[in-house]
Amino acid sequence: LNIAVRAARKAGDIIIRQLDRGPTLTVMSKAHNDFVSEVDHAAEQAIIAILRAAYPEHGILAEESGAQPGDDYLWFIDPLDGTTNFLHGFPQFAVSIAVSRRGQLYQGVVYDPLKQDLFTASRGQGAQLNGRRIRVSGLIHLDTALIGTGFPVKHREHIDTYVAQFRTLLESTAGLRRAGAASLDLAYVACGRLDGFWELGLSPWDIAAGALLIEEAGGLVTDVDGGVDFLRSGAIVAANPALLKNLLRSLRAAGPGRTNTG
Repeated sequence: LNIAVRAARKAGDIIIRQLDRGPTLTVMSKAHNDFVSEVDHAAEQAIIAILRAAYPEHGILAEESGAQPGDDYLWFIDPLDGTTNFLHGFPQFAVSIAVSRRGQLYQGVVYDPLKQDLFTASRGQGAQLNGRRIRVSGLIHLDTALIGTGFPVKHREHIDTYVAQFRTLLESTAGLRRAGAASLDLAYVACGRLDGFWELGLSPWDIAAGALLIEEAGGLVTDVDGGVDFLRSGAIVAANPALLKNLLRSLRAAGPGRTNTG
């Protein structure tokens, strides 16, 4: 965990130093509504350098550089979750780092370099925000719940399903929020700023750290079918156990739940 925190803070420093350069940065489009900047690459390289120095035998799955094989440990790295927000100066982006051991999420860090909010979680040891223990919201009824989400802009094949789900929850919750950085949204569920979250078409590096944060903060994380294959499917639903049941019920009523992206 200490290595992950050091790597996240290093990446955060790189990101903040470049914040005012948004219009002048070199930016490439990987796909529709999927951008990568020189800052993403610099932050990712810094993270990998720190991880490799400490654990040269571990595997890595990073957003920009892809997969590097290793032993029983696998690091999930999103060096700048919310690149589009960052490029526009919209203050909602984060660094997300997690590691699994034999397929089970083991340590997780989500770092907001603007607010200097550091979310951490260790398997079986709880979740923290800036060193203080956090818990998920205790709300159980959808009509009083604030739910986070994200639009499936990178996967247009999910749009019809998502719109049906969005309409259903828009009519049955206290409000929906789409801020544009899934890892930070999940961290907000872990500390109770959001009561729940769902999104389709995500990648493992988007959700690995946030999922562990929620689990260690007393919540549950599933796919839209209620299973535990969210890292592979990219469809994620999260909340406290009671609210999750109501959230899943509404999502299933809206349409098909299987949304595998890989």
